Amino acid sequence: MILSVLAALPFVLSTSVAAQPTPAVVCVAGQCLQGYTNITTGATLSAQGLPSSIRLLPGQYTSDTSPQLLHVALTSSSASLSMSPGFANGNSTLLSLPLTLALQPGLATYPQANYSGPSTFTALPTNNASRDSTSTAAGSVILASNVWAAVSAGSGSTDRIVLWDSIPDLSQLPSGNALSSISLLDIQSAACSPPCAGAGICSAAGTCTCPQGFSGASCESCATGFFGADCQACPAGCTSCDDGISGSGRCLSPTVSNPPSSCNCLNGVCGSNGQCTCNAGWTTASNGTACAKCADGFFLSSDGNCQACQLGCTQCADGTGDCIACKSGFTQNANDRTKCIAQQSATSTGTVCPDGSFASGANCTQCSPLCSTCNGPSSSDCIVCGAGQYSLNGNCVSADGNGVCQGSSMIADNNKHECDACPAKCTACKIPNFNVASTVNQLQCSGCVPGFVLSQGQCIASCPSGTFLDPKDNVTCTACDSSCGTCAGSSTFCLTCANNQLASGGKCVASCPSNTFSSSGSCVACHPDCATCSGTAFNQCSSCPPDRPVLTNGRCLATCSKSQFFDKTSSSCQSCDSSCSSCSGAGPSNCLACSSSSQVLRGGSCVSTTCQDSNTVVPGMGICLSDLVAVPVPSGTNSAPPLPTISGIDTPVPATPAKSTTTTRPLAWWEILLMALGCAFIFVVILMLWRRRARKQRAKRTKAFASAKQLDRPLGWRGRLVRFGERLFGHRRTRQVPAYAYEPEDVHLAKLRAAEEAQAHESRDMDKLLDAYAYSRAGSSRGPSPLPSLRDYHERPDQHARQRFSAASLQSDSLYSRVTGLPRSGPEPRQPVRTNPRDLLPSRFSDTTASHKSPEPSPPLAPSFDAETSRPPTPAQEYARLVTLNQPEEQRGAYWLQPTNTGGSNSKNPFLR
Repeated sequence: MILSVLAALPFVLSTSVAAQPTPAVVCVAGQCLQGYTNITTGATLSAQGLPSSIRLLPGQYTSDTSPQLLHVALTSSSASLSMSPGFANGNSTLLSLPLTLALQPGLATYPQANYSGPSTFTALPTNNASRDSTSTAAGSVILASNVWAAVSAGSGSTDRIVLWDSIPDLSQLPSGNALSSISLLDIQSAACSPPCAGAGICSAAGTCTCPQGFSGASCESCATGFFGADCQACPAGCTSCDDGISGSGRCLSPTVSNPPSSCNCLNGVCGSNGQCTCNAGWTTASNGTACAKCADGFFLSSDGNCQACQLGCTQCADGTGDCIACKSGFTQNANDRTKCIAQQSATSTGTVCPDGSFASGANCTQCSPLCSTCNGPSSSDCIVCGAGQYSLNGNCVSADGNGVCQGSSMIADNNKHECDACPAKCTACKIPNFNVASTVNQLQCSGCVPGFVLSQGQCIASCPSGTFLDPKDNVTCTACDSSCGTCAGSSTFCLTCANNQLASGGKCVASCPSNTFSSSGSCVACHPDCATCSGTAFNQCSSCPPDRPVLTNGRCLATCSKSQFFDKTSSSCQSCDSSCSSCSGAGPSNCLACSSSSQVLRGGSCVSTTCQDSNTVVPGMGICLSDLVAVPVPSGTNSAPPLPTISGIDTPVPATPAKSTTTTRPLAWWEILLMALGCAFIFVVILMLWRRRARKQRAKRTKAFASAKQLDRPLGWRGRLVRFGERLFGHRRTRQVPAYAYEPEDVHLAKLRAAEEAQAHESRDMDKLLDAYAYSRAGSSRGPSPLPSLRDYHERPDQHARQRFSAASLQSDSLYSRVTGLPRSGPEPRQPVRTNPRDLLPSRFSDTTASHKSPEPSPPLAPSFDAETSRPPTPAQEYARLVTLNQPEEQRGAYWLQPTNTGGSNSKNPFLR
């Protein structure tokens, strides 16, 4: 329990350290002292080979901590640690370096001063049940870091002191606050921000731990289903109650057993077997929900109830009740479409039978006494039942004094002369004092579907204002007392009052009592943290109770901050004196702990002290090391027994260079992968930077080229507007087209036309030249040749066109060769090589460049008949060839042709013809 701080512990040791001498070595980081002591705080360090165990005081220790004795003990492989109650090495009780020896969150109490005697540790509470205070004798206390404790001087004292620091001697507190026994009222961690509400407990982790029923970040409210200052659960049998931190806990909605929804039912009752029993007139709907559709012979009225169709009607329309189908022998009433009229019964002779009889052959026979009209002799043949009888499933039945039809839960309807269904949510209904004059609007429900309540003869979802649900049956709504506007649980427990009074605790009062405030005609309780308030929230306090006296921003807190105290006169927090770490009042004489590490507490004041043997004040304990250990000094003949000699107690640990403790180990797979990914990342970054630099250089060269070509003209206002639109709507930037000299369209077209005409003229000139050349080759240059062709030479126009434009047609024999039939004796100039036939001009020179001075020229080649590479010889060439063939062999190759009979009639010279 949080404050079972220490049942009375008898003083087994004297306040004098040397009363029962116990030799020991007491150490803090950096110094040790050998002597006699009774302290039990910290931990006991033991190791093989040590002459004595070592008492370690709270602090941090490493392998290099001096003196040498402590260093050897801490680094020994056989070292063991025995913790005092509440102390630990971080969260462990084992020895491991570095060693951080500190008190766990809580309070350690010692029966004697200077932390002597058996200690009792009280941890931070985990629930409110552990906050019961118990008075215990105490001479000194140690508080964990960032923890405060509220104590009082014994069980009968009303003075409340808040402790923030360890106190080695409670008798040295300020006058009026000196303690010999304490009662622990509260203990909390100061790590929570904002502070917890009164019900919450601040943990060392800085979060508020809420007891069962409480909720909120600061445990300031009740969870759903809990009510009151202690957040109790709502009463059993209630699905909802007047819950909340200011609620009364009155049951508002009782628990419904077997509600219709538990068996997929709507207008019926669920049985213990899970089956639904429908109210009369209802059946299962097409979607599978039980009791959700009107059965055959019933229709759904405008108020959501199933009512029976009129007599003679087998099916009628929802809403209006108009008959859709009549029974056999019935016809629909033209004046009232909800009704069907029975056809008159007539005998075989045509006689119409009167009411109360039916036709039987040639005669009329009397109906059953139960029928008013009928079509047969039995009671099941009734069309309209007689007086006091009502139609039910084809039979006539009677009704009891409450109008309930015999053998059913349906109600008698005098207008329809039949039994009709109760309202949808009624399991039973009645018409009190039923008679032949009773109507269905007098109907009252006597039982309701589970989940509905009965109010003034109707089944509704909840009781109306001014009534309450009777806890006797949890079905009937009962009127409240006349003094109440609304009530709950009983007619006299008022939630609101009449006559402008206020409801407080179920009673009507003229004004709200303390710890409540008026709201909506009732007195609402304040939050438990507040004494008075303006609202139900925990930050709407107007004044505070004694256990939470500090009013800050509408909240009542248990304590001020560490360096402040609560001033009862001004009801506010005031700063402590600068010499105080914490205090109970103003001035330097009300300190509870000292802010300087060179001062100690004496009678509430912080005074400077000179510790013996060059010792210092132990950090966090407020006392010199020499005051915790008594070193005997020989005096006269009555000297204390000498202390054993322990080496290394004053020897500092020599400074040694730090040794590398790094050991070589193979890399794990994930380390190799990480290194590879890092190298890949660096490579990608370098590649990106290189590409960026290349792009910049290319852009620079492009800019220089554009500048040289004057392509980077500044944009006009239209271009700037286009650029702005592209940035605004995220389009890609449009490339700027280089500017060229503007040329009107008509000028451009004229130039194109001129170019086409020039090309046409050139083509025509070439054609004329080629045609003239061909014409001259056929005969003379001045006219067509009169010589007949040596062979039939015909060409198609398309062949002539191809020859005219071929390379062979542009190279032909000279005029001399064509007239004489002999090659030219002189060289023929070379023609330039041309690939386009249209560019080749006709020449009168031959293709050959060889000299024809040879005495024996080669005979003329045989003509080629390829139209593309050769053409027929001229008449002169043909004649020369024939003459040459007729000459003797030795005359061939003569330079001149010798005329033979040129003038005779037998001459073969074609020119003589």
